[in-house]
Amino acid sequence: MDILEAIRGRRSIGKVKPDPIDRETIGKLLEAAVWAPNHHHTEPWKFFVLTGEGRRPLGRTLAEIAAEKLDPSLTAEEREALLKKEEDKPFRAPVIIAVAVTPSDDPKAIPIEETAAVHAAVQNMLLAAHALGLGAIWRTGQPAYHPKMKRLFGLRPQDEVAGFVYVGYPDMPHPSGRRTPVSEKTVWIEADRDYA
Repeated sequence: MDILEAIRGRRSIGKVKPDPIDRETIGKLLEAAVWAPNHHHTEPWKFFVLTGEGRRPLGRTLAEIAAEKLDPSLTAEEREALLKKEEDKPFRAPVIIAVAVTPSDDPKAIPIEETAAVHAAVQNMLLAAHALGLGAIWRTGQPAYHPKMKRLFGLRPQDEVAGFVYVGYPDMPHPSGRRTPVSEKTVWIEADRDYA
């Protein structure tokens, strides 16, 4: 698949089949990820591949985080149903790759650049999944950044979860996409200009 075709054709695929994905294929996604650009070659990423019952601790952690904000007026049955829904979320895909930013201790490393490098690694992973005929979606949200999530993955205080890449074989039509024309988001600078 041509890289420009892959970039334009990739979409978030939120509904996938439960069929397992072999380790070799998952390895290709991870290999694509680590070739992302990273300033000073710090390679500030870490991956946790969750399959089978390895997804269960993530579900329990999502439920624990959700429990902190539940409306106290809920009945026990309503509470249980909501927490069960949270706990089942990781089972929407056969493979989840949790991605963490693990910033380098190199004094030259700039934190925002470390985060940007990991985001680029996730994009590489998503493009590789698309090229291999897989469906993938990058899921984030407040629970990803909760201290309990850091504890789950044994991260240091300075580390952050960048999100979760849910991967599987697509079980939904490939959505069409659209973007604002690039001309509306681009400024060409071809001569001196006063920006004040």
